[in-house]
Amino acid sequence: MYHRFNENEYPSTNIRMNVFKEHMRIIADSKYEFYDPKLFEKEFDIKKNEKKILISIDDGFKSFYNEAWPYLKEKEIPFILFVSTEPVGKRGYMTWDEIKEIDKSRFGHIGHHSHTHEYLIDKSNSEFIEDIETASSIFKSKLGYIPTIFSYPFGEYSKFMRDYISKNFNIAFGQHSGVIDLNKDKFELPRFPINEKYGDLKRFKSLINSYPLEYKNLEPKEKMINMNNNPPNLSIQFFKDQKNIENITCYSNDGGNWNKSNLRFNDKLLKIDLKEPFLPRRGRINCSLNDDGKWRWFGVQYTVKKN
Repeated sequence: MYHRFNENEYPSTNIRMNVFKEHMRIIADSKYEFYDPKLFEKEFDIKKNEKKILISIDDGFKSFYNEAWPYLKEKEIPFILFVSTEPVGKRGYMTWDEIKEIDKSRFGHIGHHSHTHEYLIDKSNSEFIEDIETASSIFKSKLGYIPTIFSYPFGEYSKFMRDYISKNFNIAFGQHSGVIDLNKDKFELPRFPINEKYGDLKRFKSLINSYPLEYKNLEPKEKMINMNNNPPNLSIQFFKDQKNIENITCYSNDGGNWNKSNLRFNDKLLKIDLKEPFLPRRGRINCSLNDDGKWRWFGVQYTVKKN
């Protein structure tokens, strides 16, 4: 997941174009295919044993159009651009004509990213629905259709939001890190956020060469927490035939600092004991596993609401 390009005053969401080009070269040199978003959407439920890389861009910043789009167009690299409709045409953002240019290309696809791109989890359920429906109406008017792939602003969502999105879209992405596999909830799909801090070439190579850490079930389903359920009682049920599960290591930022988590196993059930509540605004847990030389990864993100 990328946002801005060569906007060096925003290091938390920016990537320098020379680094981005190196990322794309590393993918190609590693013999991985770039996944066309429409094909990814169509094939999601089909079991297959190959890795592809899906490139996603959030927010529709002007710097994407000016800097990255000419390169992606020249190289014919497929990607999905998640657009929030309210900022379109404003300073620093793409115009509808520019979005339509990408939409008409063979390898650029448009995704739904809400209307306002505000902290929608802070809104009432009715306000959330109104925001999504407003964006859908604008997409229909401007593009002639409503995008069927969704990206949660800031990667934040409640169970209500996830369930609503599942009834109105085919696929939805968060911003928790991890590798997608067939068993992941298609309305809570992970992505690796890439920026200046987390985009160095060594880390990038390790990310694209990592494997999914699959699981059968993850509780709790609710990803919005408050003082009554913070920290959450996180448990993960793995499959019976999975190997080396006891080698998992997890880190979490409960209490405001990243520390190694306490893990308890009962056969294939893993419980993660968090020492302290997560601090507002987001709590994260990342787990990795050395599975006979293959590094597997998954992450969870919680949104912490102040009462």
